[in-house]
Amino acid sequence: MTEIIKPSLEKVIVTKNLTKKFGHFTAVDHISFEVNRGEIFGFLGANGAGKTTAMRMLCGLSKPTSGEGTVAGFDIHKQPEMVKKNIGYMSQKFSLYDDLKVWENIELFGGIYGMTDNEIKLKTDELMGRLNFESERDNLVKSLPLGFKQKLAFSVSIFHTPKVVFLDEPTGGVDPITRRKFWEMIYEAAASGITVFVTTHYMDEAEYCDRVSIMVDGRIEALDSPANLKEQYNARNMDGVFQQLARKAKRIDA
Repeated sequence: MTEIIKPSLEKVIVTKNLTKKFGHFTAVDHISFEVNRGEIFGFLGANGAGKTTAMRMLCGLSKPTSGEGTVAGFDIHKQPEMVKKNIGYMSQKFSLYDDLKVWENIELFGGIYGMTDNEIKLKTDELMGRLNFESERDNLVKSLPLGFKQKLAFSVSIFHTPKVVFLDEPTGGVDPITRRKFWEMIYEAAASGITVFVTTHYMDEAEYCDRVSIMVDGRIEALDSPANLKEQYNARNMDGVFQQLARKAKRIDA
């Protein structure tokens, strides 16, 4: 049974004036925020807002131009390799190898994450049981239904129990019922103490987050709980909040 851990005051992500420039273009413009352990943090913005660039910096994949940032206790400037070892990541394309079997994908990523053979075997058996995937163990990933692939990709991204998992548009292209089931898995991960940092274009999903930030033209224009943001912007839902802020945007690409 998963031990339920409520969001704590332990800061898993901290940024201060984080900035990324490409020549004269400022993609991410002095953003500052903190994310707590076990929190589900929504990172929203229209295309071109700079959220993908910001996420790449937080994952240790792109060096900031200026500013400070730590993820899982490691400096994104000086310790990007340690950052990568202590996070999970899942993209919209699910980051799995179609031509490998289910168990082969799990074994591969477990090895990449530095887990021992025994740890991988034990956790693979536990995962297969929890997902009711025993009958799929020897099947190629490309043969799985989309919802199964999504569940597997998320499970693999947190297989090594990272302090934080980054989910980049994780529910794109799946039906509403599958999306809802996926969010149940997100809640379960957060309840176990894993911080969830998620980008999404679905504003109904923003309502599921503990807090939400909204980027406009490289800057964070709003950051609060969905309830407080709706009250602040006198909006019925998060889509109303987002539309008000997105109208301020002056650029279309980042």
